[in-house]
Amino acid sequence: MLAISPLAINTFTDDKPAHSTLPVALGKIHARRLREIYRSAGWPCQDLIEIELLAGGMLQRVAGPAGHETLRVTDAGVSYLAATLVRNRSALSAHEALVERVACEMVRAGRITWRGLGLRAQLPPLEEGGKPRWCIARPDVFSIRNTSVAEYVDPIVHEIKVRRSDLLGDLRRPDKRAAYLDLGGECWYVLGCDAKGRCIADPGEVPAECGALVIENGRLVVARAAPRRARQSLPLGVWMALAKATPVSGLNEDEQGMLGKCGSLGEAVGD
Repeated sequence: MLAISPLAINTFTDDKPAHSTLPVALGKIHARRLREIYRSAGWPCQDLIEIELLAGGMLQRVAGPAGHETLRVTDAGVSYLAATLVRNRSALSAHEALVERVACEMVRAGRITWRGLGLRAQLPPLEEGGKPRWCIARPDVFSIRNTSVAEYVDPIVHEIKVRRSDLLGDLRRPDKRAAYLDLGGECWYVLGCDAKGRCIADPGEVPAECGALVIENGRLVVARAAPRRARQSLPLGVWMALAKATPVSGLNEDEQGMLGKCGSLGEAVGD
């Protein structure tokens, strides 16, 4: 949740504004509603989210000529949306940069690597004796050994997290983690740093069935190794998805020099 400092709030009585000051905490759901109202005719939903946005000065009620009421995003609301956009772009850039870094490390270790795949994974049944479930998993980085022996492909999943809220949301989704574990012999969470350079989480917060990678002094290091799960080979459906996708290209000299400063992550998790 994003804490907003106390704002001057406009309430309307007989068309005359009265000013009060209240602290309002706004989050993703509020930003989403603001965007929806900004793009629409502003018809009210009259729910709790709307009340909080009105109380926070992000919205204003506007009476129409026929007496009906619509909503208008205030200047404060527009400023809040702009700030949210900047934060989202910054987080996306940080995420993509770390995804690229991990993918290049896997290539450096001699593995065949993909980013952003959609792979069909099997989930355990909801009840004993029930039918297995299926889902589409989208790991940030997926890699296999460069081998001609199907039993030696050693698939590894890396999930990248640069915001603590995203990590905690992921950890509350056991099915997503189960899908990664079904796809990979190993599953790793790569934990980025916050604006102050601190790791977004303690590696101990990562479930025991997964490994944890952190950034220390600009280097990716193993905080806790991922348990290696034995699996015979990849299912045909995964092979087909890999055949249709484009793997990460090899490193050029500039990338090789950059990775030389990142440590030997590939030697730790790719061999």
